[in-house]
Amino acid sequence: MTEFPSLRRLNVSYTLVHVVYWAMFAIFAGYQTSLLLGRGFTSGEAGIFASIRCFAGILAQPLLGGWADRHPEVPIKRLLNACLVLALGVNVVFYTTRPGFWGTALIFLTLGILELNAYPLLDSMAVQFIAAGVDMSYSLSRGLGSLSYALACVACGQQAVRFGTESLLLTHMALLVLMIAVVALYPAFPKDALQAQGGGERPHSILYILKSSRPFTLTLVSLFFTLAAIMPIVSFMVNLVSDRGGDEGHLGLALFLMGASELPAALLFTPLFRRFGAAGTLRMSICFMAVKPLLFLLAPGLSGLLLVQPVQLLGYGLFTPASVYYANANVSPVDQVKGQSIMMIASNGLGAMFGNFLAGYAIDWGGADAMLGMCLVFGVIGVLFMLAAGRSKT
Repeated sequence: MTEFPSLRRLNVSYTLVHVVYWAMFAIFAGYQTSLLLGRGFTSGEAGIFASIRCFAGILAQPLLGGWADRHPEVPIKRLLNACLVLALGVNVVFYTTRPGFWGTALIFLTLGILELNAYPLLDSMAVQFIAAGVDMSYSLSRGLGSLSYALACVACGQQAVRFGTESLLLTHMALLVLMIAVVALYPAFPKDALQAQGGGERPHSILYILKSSRPFTLTLVSLFFTLAAIMPIVSFMVNLVSDRGGDEGHLGLALFLMGASELPAALLFTPLFRRFGAAGTLRMSICFMAVKPLLFLLAPGLSGLLLVQPVQLLGYGLFTPASVYYANANVSPVDQVKGQSIMMIASNGLGAMFGNFLAGYAIDWGGADAMLGMCLVFGVIGVLFMLAAGRSKT
């Protein structure tokens, strides 16, 4: 009989991993545009860099996920830490140099491969135990990670005002070192449980996974457009805030309100999951993500912009745990890492890349409201594909 680590140790360790990761992630997700604008790049170029970072993750995630599924004897945490150590070196280069367009593009490409890959690997570290029947509190750990993201945004906003946005790269590197330490302390999945989970079945290709479930594939298309609708709002929040008369401090507050609203979603997810299942809860989140650009368009001034931030609770806040459980329910146990990677590629990968790439040019062409109008169109398309997925039977 397999002996698992204590549930308390698992939950505490996993929560620490999320708390540190999302504080680290807050710096690039919330302040990358401000940092790039400060280095003399345009909004359009910042959108290109953000897209390159997403695209790099898209290319690397299926390769890394497939390798992890084929080599279950290698602990996922070891694979994750190898990426983080390399990412630390790239961050040192980015801080100590001032590369031009192509040099910055190469750095964002590398960070996409090394840091964005942490997200599906992070989810897989919990999914392994959940699939084996261990009742881990994934949604609570992820919710506390969102709170950490929110607090980091406020702290980073004040740090940027006082010491400049370049100083945030030092904080990012310090959190990377801490992340490497907490991942190393996380319990590895027992090897005898790996054999019981697989049952001798060989991992499948991405094409096989997509062809085997039409609703799953249509849901991925829906999430592609829905994430294209909301991710530019995060990447270009600095433009939205400055357009309404705010500064770096207001940017930190806006990101705090958005991130903090995801914590109640962690508590709300469990009863919704029990009543509607992963698919129903995911559809609910898609609807609220799709309406987010409209609320931002209608928001009057800076105060209105801050007041609509908590819509994140029922949108992205529910999407995060719902998508993990949905992918887990729709792929074979031997494809768990690859399944989480596919979900991440379609949503936070391709969707974010597509949205960010066009959003920068939309801002250069017609301002922040033009970007929000574009995002609203993507949100509507996402809902239409969600409805198609709900009607599909095979």
